[in-house]
Amino acid sequence: MRHALLAFLDARPDDACSRSCEPGHLTASALVVDAAAEHTLLTLHPRVGRWLQLGGHCEDGDASLADAALREATEESGIDGLRIDPAPLHVDVHPITCSLGLPTRHLDVRFLVRAPQGAVPRISAESDDLRWWPLDALPDDTDVPTMVAAARTRLG
Repeated sequence: MRHALLAFLDARPDDACSRSCEPGHLTASALVVDAAAEHTLLTLHPRVGRWLQLGGHCEDGDASLADAALREATEESGIDGLRIDPAPLHVDVHPITCSLGLPTRHLDVRFLVRAPQGAVPRISAESDDLRWWPLDALPDDTDVPTMVAAARTRLG
């Protein structure tokens, strides 16, 4: 996966993060865990209809993929004071149909984000629901368990 991502970046140095990049584009997401590292915050994505980690597309003001993931997590959760581990936690490539109806793919770089003690999320317009899930009782039909396993390893 690492080599595929690096090859993509080498081939697309100017537009790898742009939605207009037809072969696909980088996205950044965040596995947000609570202060006790017992729960993760997931969004019920309105377009996909599944529980997913927070995240999305890069914007011009993002200095890095970690910055994009932290911005998206803050916007989508409404939680101030999130802290990100800048080393990627996981990488995933998945097919998606873009907003123009064209097939493409997301090269999603995923980061571990810690919420402050007592963090209370607020649903944004980008979510049908937003909920803390126990790490041992994640919803069905989600690919979050792979990220949770990586997070548990990193957190010790």
